[in-house]
Amino acid sequence: MKKLFAEFFGTFWLVFGGCGSAIFAAGFPELGIGFAGVALAFGLTVLTMAFAVGHISGGHFNPAVSFGLWAGGKFPAKDLLGYIIAQVVGAVAAAGVLYLIISGKSDFVDIGGFAANGYGELSPGGYSMTSALIAEFVLTAFFLLVILGSTNERAPKGFAPIAIGLALTLIHLISIPITNTSVNPARSTSQALFAGGEFTSQLWLFWLAPIAGAIVAGLIHKALFDKE
Repeated sequence: MKKLFAEFFGTFWLVFGGCGSAIFAAGFPELGIGFAGVALAFGLTVLTMAFAVGHISGGHFNPAVSFGLWAGGKFPAKDLLGYIIAQVVGAVAAAGVLYLIISGKSDFVDIGGFAANGYGELSPGGYSMTSALIAEFVLTAFFLLVILGSTNERAPKGFAPIAIGLALTLIHLISIPITNTSVNPARSTSQALFAGGEFTSQLWLFWLAPIAGAIVAGLIHKALFDKE
């Protein structure tokens, strides 16, 4: 249960901090943090929670990460379902708190895109479904390679959260214009549930591509990099 609570709180913080920065601060007049600020916010959520609770649960905070670690032989299959449920519930809880905050704004009308992920007309830069699929697959694969490599027993000890947080920052710097950056099915689910409409119908891609990329990365690491 401690592991599941750690995954809940870690994923909550990722969505609250990352998506919250996109919703409240990215385009704020004159003082907006922009894409770079949102990218850094996502990286900081993972870095801080990896240090805070990573020693309890492993610090996945992402169903794709759990699948990738399983494929890489670093996580038991029997724990997958529990972790994924805890991650999705944590993400949805964070989205609920974000909704409560944004709905209290004086000129509130609706939540708009709510930092949800999308392609085609829902892509910030108008990128196609194919572009989104490729980007999410490749970026999640490399995210898992960083995670598996930095947490390997032969890697320098104590620095993994920094490498992982910076990797997630870089991923967002690349792909916010493409899909608003998922690489995390829990994060995508929480925002799509509140944004509704086409965001919900496109959610399949943000489960399929990240998990597929993560599994491929896990297999690559296990075959090529895990042993001398």
